Amino acid sequence: MQRVMTAIPEFTARMATPFAVLGIRTAGAQLLGIAYLPRQAAVLPPQTDFAGEVCRQVEAYLANFHFRFDLPFALSGTPHQCEVWRAIAAIPAGRTRSYGDLAAEIGSAPRAVGAACGANPLPLVIPCHRVVAKHGLGGFMGTGRGAPLEIKRWLLRHEGF
Repeated sequence: MQRVMTAIPEFTARMATPFAVLGIRTAGAQLLGIAYLPRQAAVLPPQTDFAGEVCRQVEAYLANFHFRFDLPFALSGTPHQCEVWRAIAAIPAGRTRSYGDLAAEIGSAPRAVGAACGANPLPLVIPCHRVVAKHGLGGFMGTGRGAPLEIKRWLLRHEGF
């Protein structure tokens, strides 16, 4: 039997927050990704100056949800995903939009918008937690239950919902 090895994601910081440990991936002075890790995951101090800046901006958001991230980032996605992510990035702090509303705005379908939300590599910076179902919370991180929804609930409460 042959074992398949999967790559362990390399983080340049792992930052504890009230809702998760954030695994931060950077390359040079670009943010590549943010992953929500379990709260019990080990923290890792910023390994670069830029990772430190990402952590400082996350702390600023946690102190004031109106804080606007100002970080250079690199996105890799399909044209549809990038269009959805641009629409999500335009949702103001303290507001939400439904999957259906975003879909109508960009000429897509609500499920396709949901799939793009689930593929978002930069949560918080591209605030997919602000996208909700027409009548309820909707999903988060590709699921409709469990710890991911608790993260979404925390973030929405933080922003006044």
